[in-house]
Amino acid sequence: MDATYLILWAVGLGIIWLGLKTKDEVYRLGAGVAAAIFLVWGFALTPPQLQFFLEAIALIAVFPTCIRCLKE
Repeated sequence: MDATYLILWAVGLGIIWLGLKTKDEVYRLGAGVAAAIFLVWGFALTPPQLQFFLEAIALIAVFPTCIRCLKE
């Protein structure tokens, strides 16, 4: 199994960490964009089983917020 997606995730999370450490808004925004590119690229290379698992976790995490918005 090719672990390229893990490297891309690690780079993306590392860029997020560096972006949060900086005080300048321009660098923080640039780091956020670069991290998003690496994280999406890593997610695209992830095996389908892991993609489905991560999507299920994301849906479960967001579902209460969606229900709360419908009630208001």
